[in-house]
Formats: sequence, structure tokens, C-alpha cells
Amino acid sequence: MLCLGKNYEKHAKEMGGEVPPNPVVFLKPSTALLGDGGTVLIPAISNDLHHEVELVVVIGKHGRDIAPEHAMEYILGYAVGLDMTLRDVQSAAKKRGEPWAVAKGFDTSAPIGNVVPKEQVPDPHSLMLNLTVNGQVRQHGSTAEMILNIPQIISYLSSIYTLEPGDCIFTGTPEGVSQVQPGDLLVAEIEGVSSLRVGVGRR
Repeated sequence: MLCLGKNYEKHAKEMGGEVPPNPVVFLKPSTALLGDGGTVLIPAISNDLHHEVELVVVIGKHGRDIAPEHAMEYILGYAVGLDMTLRDVQSAAKKRGEPWAVAKGFDTSAPIGNVVPKEQVPDPHSLMLNLTVNGQVRQHGSTAEMILNIPQIISYLSSIYTLEPGDCIFTGTPEGVSQVQPGDLLVAEIEGVSSLRVGVGRR
């Protein structure tokens, strides 16, 4: 799982920073994956779990150094995803200049809904994202607000990493991220793509 940070201007500002000059990239291991109906488990090292709803692009074929004009050919489909973040752990890492691997890559930190074939999503750059916690709207935005669009993201990532079938690219989150607690129910939706329901618990 390849993930972009600060790919929405308003989210970058709500996190106390400007849009970075270069894409912010981080990885999640396969053990971070969580399916619809699962439970995000907060590890003992954290007391501040945050939600980040995102469009996930699923790669369909092997590629590297992909030109933007050919990038869409490498997509299998799309899904709604949650980049769950241990915000207290991330904040401490930022202050020390350390990686975000623990804050972003813990087990169950990457819930992903059902994948919809790309043919069923005519324009992935005009999709509404929505996230509710216990029925209350926390995040609401559009993929039209992304700083880097999908071809640019795929081209950039493939200049560093070889993309393989099944790779999942998290494309960033709009503003509105906030804390969740054990017992909360999160419902993430992307218009015309998929929905995802997960609970929150303690490990």
C-alpha cells in the first residue's frame, strides 16, 4: 500500500503546514489491510486515533516509469479506504524528524471497501467522499480538490517503486480529520464507488 500525505490543500493547512513542494509518500504493510465490517484496533502505544477517508486506486498490471498520459491504463479499479493514523505517535515522530511508519502502518490501519472496476467510474476526479462517526458527518469533500491528480500520482510513484497488480494507492484525504474512540462506528462512502463500515476497539 502506497500512500500520499497532504494531497488536499485544506487538510495540509489543518495539520499546521503548507502544501509541500514534493509529494509526501509513506507505506503500509499488508497486515494493515482490513475489510468491510472489521474492527480497527488501537495499539497500546497510542491514545489518539484519527480517521482519514480516501479514494484508493488499485493497480491492475506491472509498470514502472509510467508516463502520465498512459497512467490510467494501469488501473484495475477504485475503492473507498481509511488511512487510520495514531496522531499522537505521528506528532512525536514529526518533532524528532522520524518516519511515520508506526503511526500509519500498524495492524488494521488500512480498511478498504470493495473494489469497483474502473469502467464503472467514468470520472474519478469528481467523486464525493463522506465519512460519518456514529451517524455524524466528520469529513465531506471531493476528489476534484486533490493537488496531484491520479495520472500524476501513478507517474510519480512508478518513478520510484515498481507497481504490481494488487497494489493499493491511497490518494490523500480532505479536511475534517478527528479522533475516534473504542466503540465508535465509522461509515466511509465514495459516490458511485463503494462504502465501508468499521468499528474501533483496543488491541
